[in-house]
Amino acid sequence: MPHILIVEDETIIRSALRRLLERNQYQVSEAGSVQEAQERFAISSFDLIVSDLRLPGAPGTELIPLGEGKPVLIMTSYASLRSAVDSMKMGAVDYIAKPFDHDEMLQAVARILQDRRPPASQPAAERAPAKPSEKPATPGANGEIGIIGSCPPMLDLYSKIRKVAPTDSNVLIQGESGTGKELVARALHNLSRRAKATMISVNCAAIPETLIESELFGHEKGAFTGASAGRAGLVEAADGGTLFLDEIGELPLEAQARLLRVLQEGEIRRVGSVQSQKVDVRLVAATHRDLKTLAKNGQFREDLYYRLNVIALRLPPLRERGADVAEIAGVFLARQTARMGRPGLRFSAEAESAIRHYGWPGNVRELENAVERSVILSEGNEIPADLLGIDVELGEMEGIDDFLGLPAQPAGSNNASQDPNEDLSLEDYFQHFVLEHQDHMTETELARKLGVSRKCLWERRQRLGIPRRKSTMANES
Repeated sequence: MPHILIVEDETIIRSALRRLLERNQYQVSEAGSVQEAQERFAISSFDLIVSDLRLPGAPGTELIPLGEGKPVLIMTSYASLRSAVDSMKMGAVDYIAKPFDHDEMLQAVARILQDRRPPASQPAAERAPAKPSEKPATPGANGEIGIIGSCPPMLDLYSKIRKVAPTDSNVLIQGESGTGKELVARALHNLSRRAKATMISVNCAAIPETLIESELFGHEKGAFTGASAGRAGLVEAADGGTLFLDEIGELPLEAQARLLRVLQEGEIRRVGSVQSQKVDVRLVAATHRDLKTLAKNGQFREDLYYRLNVIALRLPPLRERGADVAEIAGVFLARQTARMGRPGLRFSAEAESAIRHYGWPGNVRELENAVERSVILSEGNEIPADLLGIDVELGEMEGIDDFLGLPAQPAGSNNASQDPNEDLSLEDYFQHFVLEHQDHMTETELARKLGVSRKCLWERRQRLGIPRRKSTMANES
């Protein structure tokens, strides 16, 4: 069993992280400072050291030499991201930004420990990457890709990831917010020849425009007010590895020009410097915006767009993934019940129906939050639909199922005979029925025929972009 040392001065964070790791079969010791860790433990005896960067007394980077080659994972707030990059140059194996979610931490720990495991002790399946033609052993888990779902669009995406990952081609991941674009980027990195190097993730929308060039490309001493020392940028920190730029559509035009130089020439120039330096970086970018349209409107460099768009991967929104929604909800429920010690907790029939038929505009992120909220608030052995916190009235979706003669399907089931586009066909039916009958039916009559409430009818009109006709509104008054 791997033995991990946590060094964190915040008691709540340290205790929560210890419990998380222990529940996942790791042996854990903890300390509140570097000095306490030195006094209590032989630091080099641990398999992994997870430390906050800012600690009372010596910083967490002091554990790097004390570990005598053992991997050190640095935890840092986003405001200290630059310092985290510096710590990696000092020998930290990776960093993780606070606040992190549990899955992110577990993935980082597992990846680091696996990389450090002697090759002879690794199972063959872990040593050898899957061939592009191979399919995952279990479609829902998708093995080395680490993404849940087995609908046709996702299976096509997994196939493309396996083909693209071993190359150094730039990749543009397109998809709505919350669809899991960073998971795709991580899969591309983990299946590439750069897997043992660093993947630096940057949310371009989260960095102030005045700082983004300095953050990405670094700066020299005196380059601007407050630049008291030269600093490396995040592109430089990703040298030899992968740079993931999320929401690249938010990147200012001047920074786009600098990024284009990285892609064309393989070199960067720090802000305030006249000298360039070579970098070897694979770029993976993601956006929820239409970059082609932005380029036509002069809001995004057209030459950069074509450099990025070598390989384009589209992540479908959750509403287009059919039965995957129930499967993903089931996985999230299992994770949350394990984390919170609620074995046996399950969705009620109404909650399952709401999960299947709600549009999930926030996609997988919204679904995960809804499941977590429901587990926290639930009191019995079943989760009622109202605890999901979504705008679906109880029973109204079952009314549509009855009206269409569709059987209910429990969450988490994976019936191969089920049409994975069932939700899409349901939406198509709804749209067709409303457009056909709204000229001679009131909203009340439409809702009654569809077996839903007027509130649900209005919400689905909004989501599908079907405005009420003036004649219909007049009939209601």
